[in-house]
Amino acid sequence: MLDPLLVEAVRETGAYGGAVLLLPPPGGDGDGEARVLRLAVVTGVPPSFARPWRRVGIDIATPLAESVRERRLIWMGVGELARRYPQAAVAVPYPFALADAPLLTGDTCWGALVLLWSGAHPPEPAEEELAAIEAARRRLAGALAAAAEAGRPVVAGDEPRFVARPRGRTPGPAEALAAVDFAERLAAGCCALVLDGRITFANRAAAELLGAEVSGLVGSYVREALPWLSAATYEDRYRAAALSQEPTSFTARRPPDRWLRFELWPGPEGISVLIVATEPPARGEEDVSVQPVGGSEEVSTPTLTGALSHLMQLAATLSEAAGVEAVVELVANQLMPAFGAQGLVMFMSEGSRLHIVGHRGYSDEAMERFEGAPLGTPPTPATNALTSGVPRFFSTPEELAREYPGVPAIVRKAAWAYLPLVTLGKPVGCCVLSYDEPRDFPDDERAVLTSLAGLIAQALERARLHDATQTLARRLQDGLLPRKLPDIPGLAVAARYLPATRGMEIGGDFYDLIRLDGGPTVAATIGDVQGHNVTAAALMGQVRTAVHAAAGAPPGDVLARTNKLLTDLDPGLFTSCLYIDIDLGRQRARLANAGHPPPLLRHPDGEVTVLRMAPGPLLGIVRRADYPSIEVPFPPGAVLVLYTDGLVETPGIDLDVATDELAGHLARFGSADRSTGDVADELLRHARQTASRSDDIALLLLSPQAG
Repeated sequence: MLDPLLVEAVRETGAYGGAVLLLPPPGGDGDGEARVLRLAVVTGVPPSFARPWRRVGIDIATPLAESVRERRLIWMGVGELARRYPQAAVAVPYPFALADAPLLTGDTCWGALVLLWSGAHPPEPAEEELAAIEAARRRLAGALAAAAEAGRPVVAGDEPRFVARPRGRTPGPAEALAAVDFAERLAAGCCALVLDGRITFANRAAAELLGAEVSGLVGSYVREALPWLSAATYEDRYRAAALSQEPTSFTARRPPDRWLRFELWPGPEGISVLIVATEPPARGEEDVSVQPVGGSEEVSTPTLTGALSHLMQLAATLSEAAGVEAVVELVANQLMPAFGAQGLVMFMSEGSRLHIVGHRGYSDEAMERFEGAPLGTPPTPATNALTSGVPRFFSTPEELAREYPGVPAIVRKAAWAYLPLVTLGKPVGCCVLSYDEPRDFPDDERAVLTSLAGLIAQALERARLHDATQTLARRLQDGLLPRKLPDIPGLAVAARYLPATRGMEIGGDFYDLIRLDGGPTVAATIGDVQGHNVTAAALMGQVRTAVHAAAGAPPGDVLARTNKLLTDLDPGLFTSCLYIDIDLGRQRARLANAGHPPPLLRHPDGEVTVLRMAPGPLLGIVRRADYPSIEVPFPPGAVLVLYTDGLVETPGIDLDVATDELAGHLARFGSADRSTGDVADELLRHARQTASRSDDIALLLLSPQAG
């Protein structure tokens, strides 16, 4: 829904790119998400540039956050970002103009619209631009409000959508061939890059100058097809062109000794690159020079701006990484391109050994030689770096072999940076960057890498704690739920449990199936204890035990006895519970309900009934309470669906409406030829698609079988 509205906003305002970020729909669960904007849709900006802004807290010092907090449009002319928001500007140190507009209807803020203009834009917006921004803001806010009112609030996905802008014109086949012929006749090299840095066209002159084949260039990323162009300075020029939409250039040496000048001409859909041979820099000048196209001929020395930009993005994203695996992925994706590395290994210390938690650019066989290396003897470069706390840099295999004979032959790289990961004096691990060619490590690069190691160490320590608490919570949760439900002849059963909590939060949802004595009878129960903590989990275990002890009595009596026990314990928490007694011989089921969502019954003919009944009070509120029961037919082919409210609860939607919608989906999908497991999986998929889930889901399906 947002795609065409964003593209229209970019076109009508004259911007080259933009994005929509969304707040959670009003009425959603807390958990801090109400203070976080999530990136939903992006256009005109390379995906790698936008991803660090997937989640933006509205309490931080950025123009986007300020526009949402203060409910007003914020315009930032070229250069203003660095003056007014220096911390934010470090991550994007390029000339461009932007507008941040909150998406408002009445008192409700749905998110924000971000629009970007080139570095050539005047310092102030024109009146027609402001009018177009306001019109776009109103259209987007109105669409979001209408979707919420219709019961379909728009929420940002886990990954933002990247939408291509429509082309101004599409050439016919003859014109396209003529353009290719034109490019092939040029003596200069020509390449075309799409926004993600992938090469989509190269003429033969470009291939000859770059020392590659056209087939090896087209479809590849620059850093893959031309590793010698993966240094931070080149990446910096690409970012500068893409974000400022202003032409720029740089000079680089193609190994071993051929010098090339690259001119980058950007547009909203990508970048055109012109390549010509040039003379080497004068003696004593740097190997790389960068300058604006048409600017002074004076050669400037390269900077680590591109690398620092990567590091700022890494700092922002690492703060949200949940788990060791996520930290390794982020470090590999951002650190390796920033410093032109071809290999990475992440070690973590456990006890007296180093264990590999992730690697890139190495075979598993090579890594097996270093897995579990003791921190004592025999020494390895990684263990020595960690125990000494001193980073080590080896520019050639010979340097490394002098101290660690045999290691270069195992890892088959030509230069290494061993960065000890230490936080608060505690060794966490070691990060190793490696290169396919010998490499000097300048002092400023060593300083940046050493500083970065502390950032990674803190992130890894947080991630290790997160993983440990998650594992503990998962084991505790699993221990409180039945390991295996009993096998009841003549009854097909499917159970699912989907936690929505994080860290040490433990849900109180439960289910059970109880074999009863005296004939073909079985009891089923499902419930939800208030809260997400250890107290709730403990109470859940007590409720399950109490239901088991009373099982076999009429359903109303089972709930009444369980309620009496809970009120005597006075835990301060309430519990909803549904108890069902099934007689497979009589093909009947009796139900009693203590404030729990009503079950669904799919009849053999496909009709679905919501078994609404007058429920008794929640367990644990009043000591003496009655729980009336009902009896329903339960023949072979019928399906009884028991669930907790996480399956149907959606912010802003009445629970009865959501339950009826679930019943309709069960009627459409739950045909007799589908297994109970397939039906359970489909109901979970439906719940994920229709709501931003904020509560656990327990699901229990029961179906009598003929014969």
